[in-house]
Amino acid sequence: MTERQDIHRYRGNLQSEVDSAALYRALSEAETNPPLKQVYARLAAVEEAHAQFWRNRLERLGAPVGGRGAGWRTRGLAWLARRFGPQIVLPIVQNLEREGTSDYDTQPEAVDAGMPAVEHSHARIIGAVARPVSQGVPGGTLATLEGRHRSLGGNALRAAVLGANDGLVSNLSLVMGVAGADLQPRAILVTGLAGLLAGACSMAMGEWLSVNSARELAQRQIDVEADELRESPEEEKQELILIYQAKGIAEPQAKLLAERIIANKDTALDTLTREELGIDPGDLGGSAWVAGSTSFLLFALGAVFPVLPFFFAAGGVAVAASLGLSAVVLFAIGAGTTLFTGRGALFSGIRQLGIGLAAAGITFGLGRLIGTAIGG
Repeated sequence: MTERQDIHRYRGNLQSEVDSAALYRALSEAETNPPLKQVYARLAAVEEAHAQFWRNRLERLGAPVGGRGAGWRTRGLAWLARRFGPQIVLPIVQNLEREGTSDYDTQPEAVDAGMPAVEHSHARIIGAVARPVSQGVPGGTLATLEGRHRSLGGNALRAAVLGANDGLVSNLSLVMGVAGADLQPRAILVTGLAGLLAGACSMAMGEWLSVNSARELAQRQIDVEADELRESPEEEKQELILIYQAKGIAEPQAKLLAERIIANKDTALDTLTREELGIDPGDLGGSAWVAGSTSFLLFALGAVFPVLPFFFAAGGVAVAASLGLSAVVLFAIGAGTTLFTGRGALFSGIRQLGIGLAAAGITFGLGRLIGTAIGG
């Protein structure tokens, strides 16, 4: 590998470590749980040490380092963590750690410095933090486990972006299809509003059914676990011991912890439900009504943009304004998805814009053909 390639690689490593350190600092500042705050602070300190390692490598080669700051995606995630709490970005952080665990495995400088093992350790810690909290476990043990967060039941931020995108693309296609048939502006407006309401209601009902079904399934699993605890308490204790050993707790401490938990049936059921099933018995996936109403609002939020211009204009002006406004929002949504994917904002925005406009173009053309055929 040439010196130029090494410099390029070192700079990429440095930027990655700077981003990680800044993100963990933000999580530490936003966290209200003292043990977790310390965990995030320690992770940030390690990443900062790694960043300095790559700065030193660049300086040895005489390459300018510059005042590298966190990237825009990291700044966005940090802002979300400070504004809404670490839980909102934790699934994304977990994915980033999982994807980056092998980055140093083939880099000799990193291997010599022991970095691969550290990165794998970080992924395991964040994986533990992202799992549901165990309220039946004493505080001292939580510190041993490096702490954990209550699950959000999936990536809420991703769901919000994609929900709005569904509304935008589907209603833009509908409005363009009707406009292609050359109907009156009032008919286009009514159709767009009907599409907004119909799509939002459909999404809300589907989300309600999905969450409600998940809640019923979770409750059934809890009932089965309660039966197993009542009929085979010793086997359940052994399962708890294995679970805690898998988390890195020594066998004697794991046995003592399991015995303390299993002695109280309510605490034992709560802990087994969280640890073995990964279910929060106080939540069961959240409220179906909240999920349904949120889905309705997100879909409607995206679907309203293609319709807005038809309130104030007609004909080609309204169609062009609808396309223009929708194009801006499509690009913004595409750029927003880089919070999850890590791709470039320009690439993601243009890709999303192309997909949305392609769908609109197809429906407009089909609408024009249908309108011509019906009109004779």
